[in-house]
Amino acid sequence: MPQTPTAHTVRSFDEQIHELRSLIAQMGGLAESQVKDAVDAMVRRDVDAAELVVARDAELDRLEVEAERLAVTIIALRAPMADDLREIIAALKMSAIIERIGDYAKNIAKRVPVLTQGAPVGPAVIIPEMAKTAGSMVRDALDSYVDRDPQLARQVAERDRIVDDFYNSLFRTLLTYMMENPHHITPSAHLLFIAKNLERVGDHATNIAEMVYFSVTGQDLGERPKTDETASIAVDEAGGN
Repeated sequence: MPQTPTAHTVRSFDEQIHELRSLIAQMGGLAESQVKDAVDAMVRRDVDAAELVVARDAELDRLEVEAERLAVTIIALRAPMADDLREIIAALKMSAIIERIGDYAKNIAKRVPVLTQGAPVGPAVIIPEMAKTAGSMVRDALDSYVDRDPQLARQVAERDRIVDDFYNSLFRTLLTYMMENPHHITPSAHLLFIAKNLERVGDHATNIAEMVYFSVTGQDLGERPKTDETASIAVDEAGGN
């Protein structure tokens, strides 16, 4: 017969789960600040600040390894079942997703030195608001994980459309801007890559929210519609419509 867990065993397991949640929350907070700081460096045209964002990416990598090691240890030693197992598997996947969000922030920061070499591009004013929305999605997705709040997770997923709309709007604006001002093609292209990175941050925040919803309820959140219209926009602009 399987042994009944002792109070000490249960307490030790709870402590490990709490530690895992804390690691994921710490990673999420760092990733959110990385995105904010990268975009702030872009707006201020601050190369030194951008380099700090790039350097801090190593801390996210370290935390990912730590979270992964702890999750695997819990699974191997505790053999969790049902809700506990879903949460641990979700945390394991989330750590990789959050690390990827950090990579997007690093990619944004790496483009700052190029952007500072030319005059500011007008349409770039959209990017800080886009970053603010994407960053708040990351924060709320991680809050939903820590608080085990499926309704907050659902709200995060619903906000992904806002980030997509920002991206579609900026894509259309920058495409027109490049056609009218060919000498701005290079900085505009970099801004498009930055906007795409932010759009992917929103996608990954939604991925986290979906995992939280499933780990808490045991049900899928449902298929999310994507509203990336850039392919049709490009065709329309090329055709002169």
